[in-house]
Amino acid sequence: MQLEAAIQNTINEWLNGNYDQQTKEEIQKLIDSEASTELVDAFYRSLEFGTGGLRGIMGAGSNRINKYTIGTATQGLSNYLLKKYPGEQIKVAIAHDSRNQSDFFAKITADVFSANGIHVYFFKELRPTPELSFAIRHLGCRSGVMLTASHNPKEYNGYKAYGADGGQFTSPDDNMVMDEVANIKSIDEVKFERNDKLVELIGEEIDTLYLDQITALSVSPEAIARQKDLKIVYSPIHGTGITLVPKALAQFGFTNLTLVKEQSTPDGNFPTVVYPNPEEKEAMTLALNKAKEIDADLVLATDPDADRVGIAVKNNDGEFVLLNGNQTGSLLINYLLTAWQEKGKLDGNQYIVKTIVTTNLVEEIAKAKNVEYFNTLTGFKHIGHLITSLQGKKTFIGGGEESYGYLIGELVRDKDAIISCAFIAEMTAFYKDKGSSLYDAMLDMYVEYGLYKEELVSLTKKGKTGAEEIKAMMEKFRNNPPLELGGSKVKTLKDYELGVETNLDTKEKTKLDFPVSDVLQFITEDGSIVSARPSGTEPKIKFYCSVNAPLADKAQFKTVDAALGAKIKSLMDDLQA
Repeated sequence: MQLEAAIQNTINEWLNGNYDQQTKEEIQKLIDSEASTELVDAFYRSLEFGTGGLRGIMGAGSNRINKYTIGTATQGLSNYLLKKYPGEQIKVAIAHDSRNQSDFFAKITADVFSANGIHVYFFKELRPTPELSFAIRHLGCRSGVMLTASHNPKEYNGYKAYGADGGQFTSPDDNMVMDEVANIKSIDEVKFERNDKLVELIGEEIDTLYLDQITALSVSPEAIARQKDLKIVYSPIHGTGITLVPKALAQFGFTNLTLVKEQSTPDGNFPTVVYPNPEEKEAMTLALNKAKEIDADLVLATDPDADRVGIAVKNNDGEFVLLNGNQTGSLLINYLLTAWQEKGKLDGNQYIVKTIVTTNLVEEIAKAKNVEYFNTLTGFKHIGHLITSLQGKKTFIGGGEESYGYLIGELVRDKDAIISCAFIAEMTAFYKDKGSSLYDAMLDMYVEYGLYKEELVSLTKKGKTGAEEIKAMMEKFRNNPPLELGGSKVKTLKDYELGVETNLDTKEKTKLDFPVSDVLQFITEDGSIVSARPSGTEPKIKFYCSVNAPLADKAQFKTVDAALGAKIKSLMDDLQA
């Protein structure tokens, strides 16, 4: 089997270098089986340490998640920390999810940090990603690492790196860490010799602090007290949510929680689902079946590292329907601002945040309540960074993004499904206490502010040619923006890579105050928005479509919703013409 010289050289390095025997045998097996595609994919590049860390398939090779790629990432992060905080006893925190080998990779990460003289707070058992963010802040750490691949299939694992504020690294530090990782040219530069004296186990004491501080955020404890027997179904989808979501709901005062037993045991094989992703209806099937069986008020399901949550509620025909991320996020913001207003807590110093591809319904609600709102680029690290920059000056109420990630309060700097589950349940109790279901509360919101409908359309373009196609599509849109979409004239082009907003009528240009990002937004005269963005983690180009129309009364919901669905199809047809 003839391989490219660069690939063969990397394979030889691994076969002859300071790698363990088991790894070498795994590589030799690939060579002997002549599984050339698999062998090439394992070695054709080094797994890239991106702005959020690492994510990939587990196995031997430079393009795989294994002891050595995890060790290299940690050595690079250690080198960055030692340069940034010279002469300081640096502290970091480490947690891991339920994925296969996550505990092993967490141990390797602790080995390398401690070998570099860094003090490690090590969660002794699996814990959610947001609790790691909380621990970094609470324990005064300079960094932290979460071993997880979020909602990816079971073959994957990953490494999320965090900064001193408990958020994932943002510019310029993200690039500084990436440079340090890229500068490691040999596995011999990685210090694997653990210093046990520098590894301190943590667990229940952090849980208690975190849960107590979440409970203190509650806005409507009286409503919960009256509706404490609200029927809630919860599934952790074989992940870390089981450690804290039931406890958080109990501390908030909810007494009638039904767990989806088949999905309640942490298991990295995710045996009951294809993808452990609460965005997928298939992953919610068992929870929905349980909800029908007990006639639940609310269904909650979290992904394996419990930073995102999917929900289902009963509609007015008695059927359980899944809400998308924009619907849940809008409901949460509307509830929070309404409850704060009712308590007389809004004094002009509060704000909310969303990303540029999240529904503008959130903005309309904030405007109506005279609450300041901010938009950030896609990725929760940008929301976290903004919260940190405004800390002590303004009060963050809540925020989120369309991809099922939300945060309430300033305890952490990442999306948090533990806090979100507690507040979604509180919100359901609040509306039930007023004689309304959560579904009816959503319809009332649409009548008040307009019916906003969003859809994400992804086009997959694999391999080198796919990447070139995606680049060409973005260039075409950038240089020749469509004149009309969905029967409405395109009025504005926002180009976040060039940092320019263009009025297509007058050709007037204004500066966009955002970091550089390859995103284009087309805004039409009737308020429709299409955002085009190449995915940072998958071979896809994503189109976020948002349309809206007035809703005169709840009875018209299905008709108007169907018309908006047809409009989104028309937008996409025009864009791909």
